[in-house]
Amino acid sequence: MQYGNPADASVDAKALETLTDAYGERAAKLPPVAIVIAAYNEEGSVGSVVESLPRIVCGLKAEVIVVADGCADATAKEADAAGAVVCDVDVNRGQGAALRLGYRIAREGGAQYIVTTDADGQYNPAEIESMLRPVIDGTADFVTGSRRMGSEETRDPIRRAGVRFFAALVSMLTGQRISDTTFGQRVMRAEVTGAVQLEQPQYQASELLIGVITHGYRVLEVPATIHKRKVGESKKGTNPLYNLHIPGVNNIFYGCRFMRVVLGTWWRERRRRA
Repeated sequence: MQYGNPADASVDAKALETLTDAYGERAAKLPPVAIVIAAYNEEGSVGSVVESLPRIVCGLKAEVIVVADGCADATAKEADAAGAVVCDVDVNRGQGAALRLGYRIAREGGAQYIVTTDADGQYNPAEIESMLRPVIDGTADFVTGSRRMGSEETRDPIRRAGVRFFAALVSMLTGQRISDTTFGQRVMRAEVTGAVQLEQPQYQASELLIGVITHGYRVLEVPATIHKRKVGESKKGTNPLYNLHIPGVNNIFYGCRFMRVVLGTWWRERRRRA
């Protein structure tokens, strides 16, 4: 794995050393399926999420890996008590950096397939099997859920409009029709995460998706469900007005940052293919 920031390599190395000391062979010899969760201050929800995840999917054994991203609460302890392999990182760097480290743990541990889901309980663990099946069958390399093909509980008009806007934008830029660019529960062959360049510390969903498409991997969307968050609050990044909770403002800041990642990734991949 290449690092744009040398500090990231040092942080990962320390976290991996701690992981090895704590879990030994369990982390070094993973079953075929690794379910990776990036968690930041998710005490009160991460334990129930870990316990709800299947340990057998499509007939294959699965292990849950939680990357606790510089948490200031008991997220790591709660996840460990619930049965996950926990990589406890000293500093908070963002969901993208945490997932990147989780992918590395999965690959180096020998997992063949990687599943991602969130620590907040918004996704349905029963839908993992329908996402994994096409990858096992060899009909897709990367499968992502789509709330627009399935269902969502939110009635936030700005968020719903944003999902549609970014789906149309990514579809136009990549030439592949995508209906939901930000769905957090997805499945991929493990080697995909090593081939695609991942450098965004936050908002990695679009970077991963665009990278996968432009590398020629077979992408499939399936109907999926997203529920309202029941515990805590979103970790999508703060802004100068974040704590004022002005309706729509936080979504607008998020959309601007997400747009920057979408366009930056597309331009980077376009130059790579030139």
